[in-house]
Amino acid sequence: MPEPISYRSQVFINCPFDDAYKPLFRAIVFTVHACGFTARCAQEDDNSADVRIHKIIRIIDACHYGIHDISKADLDDNTKLARFNMPLELGIFIGAHHFAPARHYNRNKKFIVMDSEPFRYQKFISDINGQDIKAHELKEENVIWHVRDFLATSSRSQLPGANYLLEQYELFKDRLPAICQQLKWTVNKLTFINYVDCTTVWLNENPV
Repeated sequence: MPEPISYRSQVFINCPFDDAYKPLFRAIVFTVHACGFTARCAQEDDNSADVRIHKIIRIIDACHYGIHDISKADLDDNTKLARFNMPLELGIFIGAHHFAPARHYNRNKKFIVMDSEPFRYQKFISDINGQDIKAHELKEENVIWHVRDFLATSSRSQLPGANYLLEQYELFKDRLPAICQQLKWTVNKLTFINYVDCTTVWLNENPV
């Protein structure tokens, strides 16, 4: 039976799940695991009997750290409406931190907020003004840098440097098709859990 994952090693990822964002999402997941933590997100379970918001709340409750990307603020091509899932989940995470009972483990939650451009968030979610929002410019290397520095600072751990992690991520991406072929999977059809498994296989072969 696998050992339970500790609260302080779990990282909640709140970000867009569309194809356009997938390269950044995969870079975040790789970085989290390469730094010795465990990535969690709403895509980890596909249970039709589970109410989505309840699942998200359970995952947030279990995670000491949160990575929140609010860059998906444009209008949907079909509905002409913005998607508010990311700000909603950020709000739940902040609430879990601030309103937990005194001395409860959730009072110690730590999180990072990222957006595509500096200060863009002020136009659509100005209530978080004053937070140190990180701009990634939709580049994989930038999310790797921000996530690594956040985890290193928040956990007070001596983690590999961002440049080294970026090099390892490029090697992993080159190796990913072969790992998928070995596991009888398709690179572009990987579920979140399958992608984590691929990351784990590579990291076990190439510890950072």
